[in-house]
Amino acid sequence: MKAIMVMYDSLNRNYLQSYGCGWTHTPNFLRLAQRAVQFENCYVGSMPCMPARRELHTGRPNFLHRSWGPIEPFDDSMPEILKRRGIHTHLVSDHMHYWEDGGSTYHTRYSSWEVSRGQEGDGWKADLKVQFDPARGSVFQGSAPNYQSAFYRSRYSADQRNRNYMDREERTPQAVTFAGGLSFIEQNHDQDSWFLQIETFDPHEPFYTLPQDRALYPDGCFVGDANDDWPPYAPVQESEEIVQHVRNVYAALVSKCDRYLGKVLDLMDRYDLWKDTMLIVNTDHGFLLGDHGWWGKGRMPIYEEIAHIPLYIWDPRLPETAGQKRNALVQTIDLPATLLEFFGINRPEDMMGQPLFHVLREDLPVRDTAVFGYFGSQMDITDGRYLYHLSPAHPEVPVYEYTLMPTHMLFRFTPEEIRDMTLAGPFSFTKGCRVMKIRPDRISGDTTSTGTRLYDLAGEGSPEIQDPETEAQLKEEIRKFMLACDAPEELYDRMGMTKPERI
Repeated sequence: MKAIMVMYDSLNRNYLQSYGCGWTHTPNFLRLAQRAVQFENCYVGSMPCMPARRELHTGRPNFLHRSWGPIEPFDDSMPEILKRRGIHTHLVSDHMHYWEDGGSTYHTRYSSWEVSRGQEGDGWKADLKVQFDPARGSVFQGSAPNYQSAFYRSRYSADQRNRNYMDREERTPQAVTFAGGLSFIEQNHDQDSWFLQIETFDPHEPFYTLPQDRALYPDGCFVGDANDDWPPYAPVQESEEIVQHVRNVYAALVSKCDRYLGKVLDLMDRYDLWKDTMLIVNTDHGFLLGDHGWWGKGRMPIYEEIAHIPLYIWDPRLPETAGQKRNALVQTIDLPATLLEFFGINRPEDMMGQPLFHVLREDLPVRDTAVFGYFGSQMDITDGRYLYHLSPAHPEVPVYEYTLMPTHMLFRFTPEEIRDMTLAGPFSFTKGCRVMKIRPDRISGDTTSTGTRLYDLAGEGSPEIQDPETEAQLKEEIRKFMLACDAPEELYDRMGMTKPERI
C-alpha cells in the first residue's frame, strides 16, 4: 500500500469550484472531487501553521498546552511511526517554517526529505543591493506600522531578493516542490510501502505568481511586488477595487495550485495508482480576503472562512465512493489516524483523532463537535449547526507554555522567559515526563477582546444570534474537550468553568 498527501497552506474552500465557487479556475480540484470523497464539514484544530502540523503528526490538539513550537520528545509522530514500521516516508516542501527554530524537529521525522527555498520572507538570497524601501508606500494602509519594525523590513527585503530568482515558472518554490514530488512518484510508483507528502506554502501570502496565472483574473491593478499582493493581518481600510484585486491575485495563486495538483492526478492516472494508493488533499486553515472587514488570520475570531477547510480523500479500498460527499464533522487530528489505519498500524494511546474509513464508506460520525483555537485566545466549537467563539471570562488569569522544546517561531525563548520557569505535570500524554511551565512574554493571535459570539450556520449569511441554552451546551462541550485533553488547570479559571477534581 502507498499514500500521497498534497498539502496546501491557507487554502480557502470558498475559492474552489468543487465547493461552489463560480468565478475561479480550478478544474483539477473539480476533477479530484469527481474521483475522491469531498468532505463538507472539515474543521481546523490548532492554529496556525506549525500548531496544525503538530496535530498532523500527533493526532491530538496542540493549543491548550502550547503555542507555535517543535515536535516534543514525548510526541508520537505519524511519519516516524510509519518509518519505524518499514514504510518509507518522504517530505518535499517549500514551507520555510520547517527550517526555523519553531519547526525544526518536524522534517527529520521522515525517512527522507527535500526542501525548496524562497517563500515569503525566507532568508534565502543575499543580494544586499536589494533593500525594502518603506518610503515607497503600499496599497495596504494597515501595513504602515510594519515598516517601523526591523523584523518586517527584513522580511520584505528578503522577499524582494527572492523574487529576483523566480522570474521563470520552473524557479518558483511551488514548481520546485512539485517537481521533487513528481520525481519521487516516477521513481517509486512500482514500489510498495511508502508515504509521500508534497507540501507547498502556496497559496499563503504574499500572493506572488507569474503572468500566465494572473492573466486569468485581469483587473489592471497589479504592480508586481509586495505593494499589492501581501495584505497585512489588519482591518480592511482599502477600497473595494483593492479588495477585489487582492482576491484576484489570491485566485491566481489558487489556480497555480490547481495546475500542479493536476500533474499529480496525471501520474495517478498514468500508473493506475488509484488501485493501491491513498490520496489526501488538505490544508491547515483558510484566510480572510476582506471578509468580515479583515485581512488574514490571527487578530480576529476564527471565522468560517478560516476554520472550515477543504478536504478530499481517495481510499483505494472503497472505489464505490468516488465522487461522493461526506457531511460528518472531521478535523486535522483525524488524518494521522486515517493514514496509520490504512497501513494496518494501531494508533498510539495518546492519539485522539479517529480513522476516517467508516466516514468514507458510509458517513458514520466520529465526533459530535469540533473544537479549535489559538493558544491563549478564544476557544471555538462547532456542531455543524452553530459556531461558538468563547472568550475567557477571566482574561487576567495567565496562560503558560508547557514544553521541553522552548522555541517560538523564529527564536528561542528568552532567558527572561525561562528564568522563572517551574516544572509541571506530567500530563496524560507526556509519557511520564514533567515539562517546563513557562509564562510567555507575549501571546500571538490573541482575540480575547472580541467577545463571546454565537453564529447560526444554517441561517442566511450565518448570522450572529443570542441563544443562552445553546451557548451553555456548547460551553459544556468545550469543558468536556478540555478534560479529555488533560488541559492545564488554570484554563478552567480563565474560561469561567468548573475545575475537574484531581486525585
